[in-house]
This record gives sequence, structure tokens and C-alpha cells, in this order.
Amino acid sequence: MPDYAIMWEWLSLAARWTHVITAIAWIGSSFYFIALDLGLRKTPSLPPLAHGEEWQVHGGGFYHIQKYLVAPEFLPEHLTWFKWESYATWLSGFCLLVIVYYVGADLYLIDRHVLDLPQWGAIGISVGSIVLGWLIYDTLCKSPVGNSTFGLMLVLFVILTAMAYIYTLLFTGRAAMLHMGIFTATIMTANVAAIIIPNQTIVVADLKAGRVPDAKYGKIAKQRSLHNNYLTLPVIFFMLSSHYPLAFATQWNWLIASLIFLEGAIIRHWFNTRHARKGSPHWTWLAAVVIFIVIAWLSTSPKLGDAREEVASANAERFLAAEHFAAARDVILGRCSMCHMAEPVYEGVLQAPKNVHLDTDAAIANHAEQVAMQAGFSHAMPPGNVTEMTPEERALIVAWFREAGG
Repeated sequence: MPDYAIMWEWLSLAARWTHVITAIAWIGSSFYFIALDLGLRKTPSLPPLAHGEEWQVHGGGFYHIQKYLVAPEFLPEHLTWFKWESYATWLSGFCLLVIVYYVGADLYLIDRHVLDLPQWGAIGISVGSIVLGWLIYDTLCKSPVGNSTFGLMLVLFVILTAMAYIYTLLFTGRAAMLHMGIFTATIMTANVAAIIIPNQTIVVADLKAGRVPDAKYGKIAKQRSLHNNYLTLPVIFFMLSSHYPLAFATQWNWLIASLIFLEGAIIRHWFNTRHARKGSPHWTWLAAVVIFIVIAWLSTSPKLGDAREEVASANAERFLAAEHFAAARDVILGRCSMCHMAEPVYEGVLQAPKNVHLDTDAAIANHAEQVAMQAGFSHAMPPGNVTEMTPEERALIVAWFREAGG
């Protein structure tokens, strides 16, 4: 029977794999339809009631696409909905949040130096903030502010920046950045589930019944779809950020998150303008490069936790008390700590990978499962076995991990 920890690791991988697959499907269909809608053109040959058309080539065939704002004389029986990609992306992402950050709250979610929260409290704040984000956003959209697309986006930018800062006062830097991703992704999926699909369902029912649909439903759905389009690139960044300590583990991580929203919007503006055949605003790429340079500069500020004393979590105590801890610690200090420390001494390594420090007893115990998976059960670390860890040393790490009940 495989070890529990190994099965949990595979469950995490399965959830992440599913999340990536569904996200690709959602983002792909979203980008495609935005580009399609912006590229439609009115021509003299359009049939009655048609709003615009476009033809495309793909897969050895030709596609003639026409858009109708009201029902044409004939509608095919089968209607294809693009909604499950969004739902599956959010559900798989939330599963991953539970597997990694809620189950591993002591290590990944809670930073005792930031705020000493009980595990249930941290999880409660996480879930509450995610729900609150959608409620605030939806209320704003339905308020007078929502009548101005630009004004609404500006207010939303301020709220997102404030949330980025608040999250850094609650959680680890890694969790703060990840929560900006799920905070935003929840708004996007809720837009699909609560606004876009219901509104389109009403319009479709009117079209099939021969009624003229109320234009407000299409207008609202299009506004929410546009928001989703501009928020997509920042969400992707936040999902990738957990692999890059320079993004999440620096003094200005909240400001970096804010600038990522700005940069993502600028990049989408270039694509949307091009798809609409309204020119090529090349200034957007210069602005994006400048913003990225500023982000890189901000990341050189002092790292969070550089001068902190590592505190062993309650879960780590059993690893510290294990009989083989001292021997395993010596192996880890000799083979891993030259990279995994506040100031790495291995040439070319400027910061501890994933901000994992393995230079104190408490730090090693806190990361026992990661060490066992990366350097015991597998040979992923050290990379290329550059420090020449022996099979006996790997077996010792596994023995220590299992002895402590890992």
C-alpha cells in the first residue's frame, strides 16, 4: 500500500493537472470569442437581421460566422454553451486550494510572524474574503458606478490593490499572492454562473419564442465578459507566482500584485485593439516592459523573513522528536542548505528556491514532507544531484519521515 503522503502528493498533482487543463479550455474559448466579436464586420451581403460576419480557416475547412442580435428565421436545434470550462476551472482550483493551503495551513497559509491565526481561523478568513470579493464587485456593477465601464474598472483596480495589501497582513506571502488569483477568478466564474449564462438563457428563450429580447441583458453580459477578458492575464500570473519567491516573498509583494493587474490590462488592450482592427497601440508594449522592470526592481527589496527566527509548527514537533532527526538534519544541511537558506552560497542561486529555508532545525522539520518527496522518495533534489547525495542518505531521509508518521 503506497504511503499516505505519496498518495496525497499524487492527489495534489491530479487536481493541479485538471486545473491547468480546464483553465486552458476556458481561457482559450474566452479569448477566441472576444477576438471573434471584435473582428465581426458589417457587409452589404449580410442577411436580414444579421449584425456582422467573418470567415475563418482552420483544420482544413472554412467557417462562415454570422452574428445576430435578434432571432433569424431559422435556428439549429442544438445550442452549444461555453460555461463548463469556467465552472470546472474554479472547482478544480478550489480543490487545489483545499489540498495545499487548507490541509497544509500551518506551512503554506499561516505565517506566525505576520498574524498568529488558528488553522480554522485562517481558513475562515480565506473563504470569507473570497465570497466577500464577489459580493462587493457585483454590488458595484449594479450600482450607478457600473454605468461607466472605465469608472468601474478603476474602482475595481483600487479594491484589488487594497485586497493585495490586506492579504499580506493575514497570510504568508505565497498565500497572499495565490489568494489574489482565486479572489479574482471567483469574480470571473461568478460572472459566468450568475450573470452571463442566466442573461444569455433569457435572450435565447426570447429568440426561440419569436420575441425581441431586452437589450439590457446582452449589455450586462457583455460588460461582465469584458471584465473577465481583462482579468485573465493577472490571474494566470498569480497562479504561477507560487514558484517564484521574488514575486511573493518580498517587502513590496502587494504592490507587485497591483502592477500585475495594470500590466495585464495593458497587454489585453493591445490584443483587443488589434482584433477590432483599430490599429496597433505599440505604446502598450513599451509600458508593459517598463512596468515589468519596475516589478523586478521592487523584488530586490529585503525578502520577507530574512532576519526571522524559524518557529516549528505543531505538526513539525513530531519530526523534531524522531530518533533519526539528527542524522537526517546533517544530511540536509550538507546537501541542501547551501541553496535553501536566507543568503544562498551556491553560485548562481540568488534566493532560496520557492523561499524554502533548510538551515535550522525548525525549518527542516516544517518542510519535512517536501524534503522527503523531493530528496527521499524521488531524486528531484538536489537538481542533477550536484551535491552528490547518496542512496543511503536518501533512504535515511525516508526513514526519518516514516518514523515520524509522515
